[in-house]
Amino acid sequence: MKTIQFREAICEAMSEEMRRDESIYLMGEEVAEYNGAYKASKGMLDEFGAKRVIDTPIAELGFAGIAIGSTMTGNRPIVEYMTFNFSLVGIDQIINNAAKIRQMSRWAV
Repeated sequence: MKTIQFREAICEAMSEEMRRDESIYLMGEEVAEYNGAYKASKGMLDEFGAKRVIDTPIAELGFAGIAIGSTMTGNRPIVEYMTFNFSLVGIDQIINNAAKIRQMSRWAV
């Protein structure tokens, strides 16, 4: 059995799905030009281009909201936070929008 690092497994899984489905894109801080803070998106900018691998500003609440809205138009975003504690900055969008949007609107998945 081949042994790889966890970040390599994540990169392989994201790339495999992005090859399969063009509605999937990746966004997060330093995911494109820098290949991810922990190199989990290494090589993805070269393969998928700047429209599908997007560097965001340091605004976790904002890009969490963008991802949630984007799913409503048929996209499948992957949001990469640098560390788990940064994801807590976007928790309001996740709890108050993503978790409730279907029940509070006529939008259906």
